[in-house]
Amino acid sequence: MADLLLDWAEEAFWTPYVWTKEQSLLPNWAVDDARRQFVDLYFTVCVGAVVMYFSFAGFNWFFLFDKKALDHPKVLPNQVRREIWCFFKSVPGGSALTTAVFVAEIRGHSRLYDDLREMNLQKYTGVDDGGWLYIGLSFFAFLFFTDMGIYWIHRWLHTFPLLYKYIHKPHHTWLITSPWASHAFHWADGFLQSVPYHLFVFLFPFHKVFYLVMYIFVNVWTVSIHDHNYFVSESMEDYINGAAHHNGHHVYFLYNYGQYFTLWDRLMGTHKDPRKYPDEKIRSHFEPDNKQSKKQQ
Repeated sequence: MADLLLDWAEEAFWTPYVWTKEQSLLPNWAVDDARRQFVDLYFTVCVGAVVMYFSFAGFNWFFLFDKKALDHPKVLPNQVRREIWCFFKSVPGGSALTTAVFVAEIRGHSRLYDDLREMNLQKYTGVDDGGWLYIGLSFFAFLFFTDMGIYWIHRWLHTFPLLYKYIHKPHHTWLITSPWASHAFHWADGFLQSVPYHLFVFLFPFHKVFYLVMYIFVNVWTVSIHDHNYFVSESMEDYINGAAHHNGHHVYFLYNYGQYFTLWDRLMGTHKDPRKYPDEKIRSHFEPDNKQSKKQQ
């Protein structure tokens, strides 16, 4: 995926406007030099993060977010402005770590691919279909693997006091969230919870285009679970970790750590059914229900 992004950025901006023959201040690094790849990707990732954040969170804010949530007494003064500023503070550090992973991908250390014929994917399924069954199964494997990884990383961030205090607590500043809170976290927190996405493509073959699609989907989903828009039907609430579950996590702290599904919360006894919240729509007048959760406020 990162090579698709870098190729586009190089052609559209970096080569014609920055790394020109006329400039004499920058090092004479070749296009495939790892140092140049890191520099170009770093600034591209920073800009891309800002564009995605304002595109996805902004669309949600204007068209989907239930603004009645802002009437809750636990909403902080100037909260939206503070959420956006928290995001901006996280961009430089988070982008640096993400760029390091992207450079490793570009330099061939991951298992991302763009040509089915090179991968012989049917060896994983035993079905001679050119690898299409594997591609379909890889979507579900990606969701399951990353949901499991994020559950444990998220839970550990709550379990170990130093990790919570210095890394994860900033995100829990926002008890009643808005779409702008979706990426308002400490830069290390954001990167740690993205590790399963990166790790998957270093362990399992995954198509570059599909990885890009999932990267966008993950960011859209992250915004959606902070927006108080409970689009998940009641019949699916037992299985999907939507906004109702995640908004409850921001209030109760010790429940609903999952990203997409409730599977790991149910297996590990950390699931809290939104239908059993004091206010099932999580809109007003409820308090954390135990002493330990109060300590994490």
